[in-house]
Amino acid sequence: MSNIKVENLCCTYGIKTPFERHAVSDVSFEINKGDFVGLIGHTGSGKSTLVQMLNGLIKPTSGKVYIDGIDIWEKPKEIRKFRFKVGLVFQYPEYQLFEETVYKDIAFGPSNMGLSEEEIKERVLRAAKFVGLDYKLLNKSPFDLSGGEKRRAAIAGVIAMDPDVLILDEPTAGLDPVGRNVLLSQISQYQKAKNNTIILVSHSMEDVARVTKKVMVMNKGKLAMFGDTKSVFSKSEELSSMGLRVPQITKVIKALRDKGVNLPDDILTVDRAVAEITELLKKEGKL
Repeated sequence: MSNIKVENLCCTYGIKTPFERHAVSDVSFEINKGDFVGLIGHTGSGKSTLVQMLNGLIKPTSGKVYIDGIDIWEKPKEIRKFRFKVGLVFQYPEYQLFEETVYKDIAFGPSNMGLSEEEIKERVLRAAKFVGLDYKLLNKSPFDLSGGEKRRAAIAGVIAMDPDVLILDEPTAGLDPVGRNVLLSQISQYQKAKNNTIILVSHSMEDVARVTKKVMVMNKGKLAMFGDTKSVFSKSEELSSMGLRVPQITKVIKALRDKGVNLPDDILTVDRAVAEITELLKKEGKL
């Protein structure tokens, strides 16, 4: 059974006003448990509205959202339970930190789930470990942390609720290259350890290519593409027409292949490119 199923989903803002706008129009798809999906699209394409409908923060104008086969709006009074099942980390989540200590911030979600203190502590420590947050920082004020540490603490607060689906909206925005690589690695490790569904919303094609297995492309409120990462990024001209681009390394590899260099056509990351080029040079006795 699919973890997430969306049928003919629509969301219109400002209905029957001069400012009426269709943010999401007739979108349908299915995501299976354990899928790691990238969600890309130009600014205003409907990405943020879509993910907020997946956990019930925004009610669709029409259409259905099913989580584990259940229509999340069938019983509106029970929508809160789906927000625990589908955890959403907003862009710049560190701005949402507010408690006296990092521990209390991470514990906020589990506390609202009615768990025992022992279970809350276990979840806080587990979530901190998943995101690589030193336990020594748990008793500090979240406002004394570095930018990267704040980001990890905020993500840990959602992970501590142990959601079946984790949605990350631009999780690496504003981080330096080292912080970006560390966070992406930790997200990948978390996904492999839990086998949970993850949806990564990002403007960085490199980030999406590095960690996701499938990619959804939103364009003007509609789902323009949905397929495995390699097949989506192979459609560079179509992506370009939507104001998007393929990863830079993919362009470099394509240029080398056009010149006759025998390299695979599914290289999407720098690490893979280095490995393939090194192997090719060894075979040709040039290294």
